[in-house]
Amino acid sequence: MTVLHFTGIKGSGMSPLAQIMHDMGNEVQGSDIAKYFFTEERLRDRGISILPFDPENITADMTIIAGNAFNDEHPELVKAREIGATVIRYHEFLGDLMKQYVSVAITGAHGKTSTTGLMAHVLNGYKPVSYLIGDGTGYGMQNSHFFVVEACEYRRHFLAYHPDYAIMTNIDFDHPDYFAGIDDVFNAFEEMAQQVKKCIIACGDDEYLQKLQAPVPMVYYGFGEENDFQARNIVKTTEGTTFDVVIRNEFFYTFTIPMFGDHTILNALAVISLCHYENIPADIIQQQFSGYQGVKRRFSQTDIGDRILIDDYAHHPTEIRATLQSARQKFPDREVIAIFQPHTFTRTQTFLQEFADCLNEADQVYLCDIFGSAREEAGTLTIRDLEEKITDSRLLQVEEVAQLIKHKDGVFLFMGAGDVTKFKEAFENQLKTEETV
Repeated sequence: MTVLHFTGIKGSGMSPLAQIMHDMGNEVQGSDIAKYFFTEERLRDRGISILPFDPENITADMTIIAGNAFNDEHPELVKAREIGATVIRYHEFLGDLMKQYVSVAITGAHGKTSTTGLMAHVLNGYKPVSYLIGDGTGYGMQNSHFFVVEACEYRRHFLAYHPDYAIMTNIDFDHPDYFAGIDDVFNAFEEMAQQVKKCIIACGDDEYLQKLQAPVPMVYYGFGEENDFQARNIVKTTEGTTFDVVIRNEFFYTFTIPMFGDHTILNALAVISLCHYENIPADIIQQQFSGYQGVKRRFSQTDIGDRILIDDYAHHPTEIRATLQSARQKFPDREVIAIFQPHTFTRTQTFLQEFADCLNEADQVYLCDIFGSAREEAGTLTIRDLEEKITDSRLLQVEEVAQLIKHKDGVFLFMGAGDVTKFKEAFENQLKTEETV
């Protein structure tokens, strides 16, 4: 049996792909840096070996799946080419794998992970599903009917996919280290639209998605009356959200989701739209909604005493605003404290004012140093440039989290795509120490 070696196995897409291939009976191993990432937990649960980067990991009889964060000059990839081992980029390997199933690619500037997790959970109540979610979760089954995949637009990687269905949640400017602007992002999505085989399900409230041209039917969902699938009579409570779904002006069903914020209604509408297209009964959809536990690092809640800690991947102004809205719905009478770690210098520079504007909606803001990436480790601005634009903010080092304790009845939103979780964990430990004193 050929060994599959994942170079960069802790990546948010690489880790779940490795899990999928392991679950399908393949011999899997991988390599990465020693630093802990939350994506490695499910690899270790499966007993998948995670090695330090080293050219000696590579042998000629292996197939190397190369993470997109690492260029062709990475020592393992150089060694693989020298000895004639097969090297396949992550997105190309995944694109080939998807062809074996009824594939659902979920893409958009925001909401991909949450919608992918919800879609996989709901479809699994109807027929077997394999899935790849960007929270580090993957599951593979050879006899799956559906394959649900989070499809990232960065560097146009999603153009390696030719899915049966595409869910498009929105088009927004992000990844300024690659995209030239919103028109460049739009062009990438329009290219993707040309590759879909059966149907595109898109948020009709998004002005850019309304402009897409595609060779397959386009179904729109949203709050506006012009959408094919519309949410009406919305009732928001501290327990969740209830809404009616109207399909082309005819009542379909009343759904309740254990989630908070307008963006979660849109995510649910996307799932409902695809399920309706696949003739999945509404009562199955609702049953699956009711049992949904969410995905990792998307409004993940921990309660310690009277304090509520939320871990969320939000790293773009649009996502931060959505997370704040969810917190206000679920905890309307509590102080909301944002602990935010910007991710990449180019994103922070590009959206500096937008970050300040959305963070100003919190009651108190704590800022962590900018987290770089494998592609970009330094920049010209510092976290103080953002601090100066926020009304009530202060800088926070991980050893200083004890100062958060003064917020007695707070909801603490730990937001970011880097290692902001270390701040949350340090605060958890501080609170537990306080409880035992």
